[in-house]
Amino acid sequence: MLPGQRSGPELAPDDDAVLAVTVLGLPAPQGSKSPRVGDRVVESAAAVKPWPEVVVRATRQAITRKRGWSALTGLLEASMVFSFTRPREHFGTGWDAGLLRASAPPRPDVTPDLIKLARSTEDALAVAGAYRDDALLVGYRRLEKRYTTDHGRVPDVLALQGAVIRLYRAASAPPGGDGP
Repeated sequence: MLPGQRSGPELAPDDDAVLAVTVLGLPAPQGSKSPRVGDRVVESAAAVKPWPEVVVRATRQAITRKRGWSALTGLLEASMVFSFTRPREHFGTGWDAGLLRASAPPRPDVTPDLIKLARSTEDALAVAGAYRDDALLVGYRRLEKRYTTDHGRVPDVLALQGAVIRLYRAASAPPGGDGP
């Protein structure tokens, strides 16, 4: 258990996920692309490249454990919970070392941007063969940034930096449900 962390029951996540992947590493957003000499385009954020690579690797490992896997098609929903280490300044010093300061934010309210994290992760899932195309994602059941200090108290929050990703079959709309 980490300093300042309270123990509690581990809550069970939804168990109707078609695919669940745990990725360890520093979550990074889809960076802006900078044009370079010739036709080459380079990511502007240094952390962007490692994150999709670890997502692809972890997803392929999860897929390998599923016999007869083929890339998902049809309407899909996702859940992505990104876990980040709290900055040192969120904790007290001296007698209060290891305790969260009252002024520490309960959730990561700084960069990286949550939607950009999701976008880079969605693209990596497609590269790994989790689904045919990320355009099949029609909704999110859950999309969050959390601190690792919530591990054990909040479902899918990791003890280390990374993410828990779940893919679900989306319920089809009832006939006539897409009307004006």
